[in-house]
Amino acid sequence: MIKLLRYMKGREWLFFLVSLVFIVSQVWLDLKLPDYMSQITTLVETEGSAMADIWTSGGMMLLCSLGSLVSSVIVCYFASSIAASFSRRLRAAMFDKVESFSMEEINSFSTASLITRSTNDVVQVQMLIVLSMQVVIKAPAMAVWAITKIAGKAWQWSLATGIAVVLLIGLLSIAMALTFPKFRKVQWLQDALNHAARENLSGIRVVRAYNAEEYQEDKFEKANTDLLKNQLFANRTMTLLSPFMNITMNCLNMSIYWIGAVLINAVVIKDAASIATRVDIFADMIVFMSYAMQVIMSFIMIVMVFIVAPRALVAAKRINEVLDTEPKIVDAAKAQPEETSVGEVEFRNVSFTYPGGSGKVLTDINFTAHRGETVAFIGSTGSGKTTLVNLIPRFYDVTEGAVLVDGVDVRDYELEKLYKKLSYVSQRAVMFSGDIEDNVAFGANADKAKIHDALHISQSEEFVGSLEDGVKSHVAQGGTNFSGGQKQRLSIARALCRDAEILIFDDTFSALDFKTDRELRDALRDKTANATKLIVAQRIGTIMSADKIIVLDEGRQVGIGTHKELLKNCEVYRQIALSQLSEEELAI
Repeated sequence: MIKLLRYMKGREWLFFLVSLVFIVSQVWLDLKLPDYMSQITTLVETEGSAMADIWTSGGMMLLCSLGSLVSSVIVCYFASSIAASFSRRLRAAMFDKVESFSMEEINSFSTASLITRSTNDVVQVQMLIVLSMQVVIKAPAMAVWAITKIAGKAWQWSLATGIAVVLLIGLLSIAMALTFPKFRKVQWLQDALNHAARENLSGIRVVRAYNAEEYQEDKFEKANTDLLKNQLFANRTMTLLSPFMNITMNCLNMSIYWIGAVLINAVVIKDAASIATRVDIFADMIVFMSYAMQVIMSFIMIVMVFIVAPRALVAAKRINEVLDTEPKIVDAAKAQPEETSVGEVEFRNVSFTYPGGSGKVLTDINFTAHRGETVAFIGSTGSGKTTLVNLIPRFYDVTEGAVLVDGVDVRDYELEKLYKKLSYVSQRAVMFSGDIEDNVAFGANADKAKIHDALHISQSEEFVGSLEDGVKSHVAQGGTNFSGGQKQRLSIARALCRDAEILIFDDTFSALDFKTDRELRDALRDKTANATKLIVAQRIGTIMSADKIIVLDEGRQVGIGTHKELLKNCEVYRQIALSQLSEEELAI
């Protein structure tokens, strides 16, 4: 938790120091009330006391109460302001950190966990900060100050109060020992619940298509029940503290009254002095009672913090795990080397193993894609096609060998400069909430003419023009109000808007019909002649006209050449081709 305080700004520290002044003022005013109560008690028991003196003491009590109220309101205001601005900055820091993560770091945390850490965990820390300023500082100050006030009174009362405090500390220690492991587990169970809900919502179509509602309900119920049982045990244990504390407080009350009665009864009335002694003992009993209750109430307030603190401390640890994680894919430390070509991609003896994987996904890949060429990748499912193209924008770094863009190892680039050279269309078409124009111009300073050209090349112009609002038509989150083919074409338009040197298409033509596929490829050839195009595809018809086709089989490069060359020289390619087209179609 202390590590997170580095995100506090000077303004918040100033608010904190000002709050300390008002907290001390509030404690002092609260502890002055018993003194005035003692004066009123003495005045009432003393013959000949003036009513004006009683009114004066009563008025001072009212002023102290009002001052305590004002101080409390000010402390609450500052605490809320500090906690809210601090949590805002913490969420922003986490978001920025996650944005810098490579796929390896994101997968190590999981998406569900990152969502929980940046929302629920931050809220737990925020609650602790608010309570800390209102309770953690105030309660110990109140308890210690009250104990010093009653230290000089009868030792019997001090002993009774000490026994009550020891009992409370013992109860708190037992409760914390039982509940702290449970509170630590709550956040991880929250991740599991979030994961189950997110998985079900994202795959709702598949769930319904396979009548798997009951199966998904059982998965969610298990995660939900685990969280329920954990929270019930922890909360019930902490809730049991309340009646025990009330019993302790009431027993202390009776003890103070009983001891006071014994002490008063022990004074034999002989003269006015003995009567005054009895009055003093009675007044001390009233004051002691008030201070003892302040001590007990301080412990009750501390219990409130102990209910929140375990979860908040675990949440702070989980937040620090994200903030302290250093991304493995970063800008090159050395000076940027000079580029020897434009739009060229070279794989030089590249092998790759996923982090934590047991075997190589790619082995000894070698090829060069020159400027303006169309290079295609084909192979069976799981042969490493997507993995290969993901090495170019450094979603992962190679295990062996090197990937070069324009003659420079991608690991030697500044990431921003590397990304400016590339336009990437992922295997799964991703659309952001907004409108079509925002999605197509995403990440590029594109004017309307460029957006129109991109829509035209990607064969999106016709269906976008048929919409009532055209390019201003609404896009739902994930593009759920468009078909798969429409989303693919819009994501291709987004890539074309950047005028990048290298275009990467990761199986982005699969949802298109053959006619649209052909028209789109023809438009790409004509309009992007100077750009290098890397295409991952499953359909032979999509890649037949490519300048170079690379055939992968179990992560190995088993063929490279044109369509005709591979039909003659590569048995793997020939089998794939014959599984889709007849020999007559292939000959044509």
